[in-house]
Amino acid sequence: MINVGIVGGTGYTGVELLRLLVKHPEVTVAVITSRAKAGIAVADLYPNLRGHTDLRFSEPDVKRLGECDVVFFATPHGVAQNLMPALLETNTRVVDLSADFRLRDTERWGQWYGQAHGCPELVAEAVYGLPEVNRDAIRQARLVACPGCYPTAAQLGFLPLLEQGLVATDNLIVSAASGATGAGRQAKVDTLLTEVSDSFKAYAAGGHRHLPEIEQGLHDIQGGRGEPARVTFVPHLLPMIRGIHATLYSRALAPDQLPDLQALYEQRFANEPFVDVMPAGEHPQTRSVKGSNVCRISVFRPQDRDTLVVLSVIDNLTKGASGQAVQNMNIMFGFEETLGLDLVALLP
Repeated sequence: MINVGIVGGTGYTGVELLRLLVKHPEVTVAVITSRAKAGIAVADLYPNLRGHTDLRFSEPDVKRLGECDVVFFATPHGVAQNLMPALLETNTRVVDLSADFRLRDTERWGQWYGQAHGCPELVAEAVYGLPEVNRDAIRQARLVACPGCYPTAAQLGFLPLLEQGLVATDNLIVSAASGATGAGRQAKVDTLLTEVSDSFKAYAAGGHRHLPEIEQGLHDIQGGRGEPARVTFVPHLLPMIRGIHATLYSRALAPDQLPDLQALYEQRFANEPFVDVMPAGEHPQTRSVKGSNVCRISVFRPQDRDTLVVLSVIDNLTKGASGQAVQNMNIMFGFEETLGLDLVALLP
């Protein structure tokens, strides 16, 4: 058994972490912090956890957190980097769900997140926590930067094509749509029921913070082959609570020499417990992954032309955040990777 701490447990990723961890057979959740909710019982804020935990929120305390085997940060950007040096000195390990350690270029991070990075000395040590790519490095990591939701769906969808160097990388297109929980739990006019319901819109078409993360991850997948990935990324807001549907477009470099794409995807992900390649011709649906840690993928070559289309769906709170964080924890501590995550999606 390991002791776990959670920093920032009042948002949607925090309660999703708790939902998964309180039933994990190798985990005891020892501490959960929130300055705003200190002293309040977790189950009073989230009634779905009644009978599953007696924890109360407490003020962040590095000494107490450092007594845990692993600490999860489910905080907005800018929080984890301030606590990280002192916390790592305690020899605990960290899985950070925020964006603080995802980008290796701290100057670029500052441009996209509007502030100077507060802990640049630890950025190089952080391991990007996409298990399907970095599983071996995750095992040894002290600090894992859990990928964002859109970047997870995009990278897994493009992965086989870029690994094999089959597509041009100068104009990859990601058109993705997310449920309203992707915007967090804070009250915002744009995510009010009357604003979201019966509507569908794009946002941040001129530039979204996940763009540099997607491009960095795809460049890593390329392994130095070809031009570094350049991505046009347009996110959309869906009138639903959770889920992401990403439609990915790329152009084949040699259309006459393409392998069987269905077989390529099935072989690449055959041993990945949380990636499911749909049968040829089928389209994945967000409701088929709701509440699960699975990414479902389909690949198409419309009219046998040179444009390839990949469909990738995940639950933004599970495989796109907290589920993937627990998957990383399982790898770090040598547990079965699916432990605590063998969940059937909620349907309907």
